Amino acid sequence: MPERRLPSSLWFLAALVALAIATAIVAGAILYAQYRTKTRIQAEMSARGSVADGPAAFALYGCGGCHMIPGISGANGKVGPDLTKVAQRATLAGSLSNDPETMVRWLEHPQALRPGSGMPEMGVTDKDARAMAAYLYSK
Repeated sequence: MPERRLPSSLWFLAALVALAIATAIVAGAILYAQYRTKTRIQAEMSARGSVADGPAAFALYGCGGCHMIPGISGANGKVGPDLTKVAQRATLAGSLSNDPETMVRWLEHPQALRPGSGMPEMGVTDKDARAMAAYLYSK
């Protein structure tokens, strides 16, 4: 039985399709990286804190013991609200405006903003509150 060979035009077409798919994957990865960078910069500018310092601040105050926090290892608490996509919510703590400055004040002094709230005063510093807010708004 004679061996059948594909025409060179089909090999060229297959290579062209593979190149188009690879280009789309690379372009998608670049667009995603640009989007994540833009989101991080916006969060850092609005909260005036460092996204990179957020995880250490959450660990320092033990936030993951009560809250689920995206991207934070061991932050799988069920007592407080899940903080996944908190930036997309209309309010914080049920009635506070959801903006970075309110988030910072809430993290620093929750009982001053909502006396009797389940969120305890943790002694969060301004720098750490800004880092935590920046981190949450970057997600």
